Amino acid sequence: VQLQASGGGLVQTGGSLRLSCSASGSITSITIRAWYRQAPGKERELVARIIRGGSTDYADSVKGRFTISRDNAENTVWLQMKMLKPEDTAVYYCYVRKGLRAEFWGQGTQVTVSS
Repeated sequence: VQLQASGGGLVQTGGSLRLSCSASGSITSITIRAWYRQAPGKERELVARIIRGGSTDYADSVKGRFTISRDNAENTVWLQMKMLKPEDTAVYYCYVRKGLRAEFWGQGTQVTVSS
C-alpha cells in the first residue's frame, strides 16, 4: 500500500485545514485508517482513526474540532481540522493497517498554526 498525504500548510489560530490521504496498491482488507501527528520533541500520537465499519475515535485534544472521514472505496481519507490551535502544530502522518499486523505509513505533511 502506498499512501500520499497532502493538505498541510500554515494557518492562523482558529483557522481550518483539510488533510487528504490517498491510498494505492493493494487496498483490500484494510481494517484501520488513521492520522497520527508528531510535534518537535514529542512522541508520535494518534489523532483520529476510522475503523472498518465506520466507527471513529479521536484524541481528547481534538474532539469536537477534527473530523475523520473516508470515501466508500477506501481510496481516500480526510481529516477536517477546525478551530486550530498552536498546539496542533506538528507533522501529520496518515496510516493504514491491513488485517491484524500489516502497517503502512505515508510521508508526513506539516501543519503549522501561528498564534
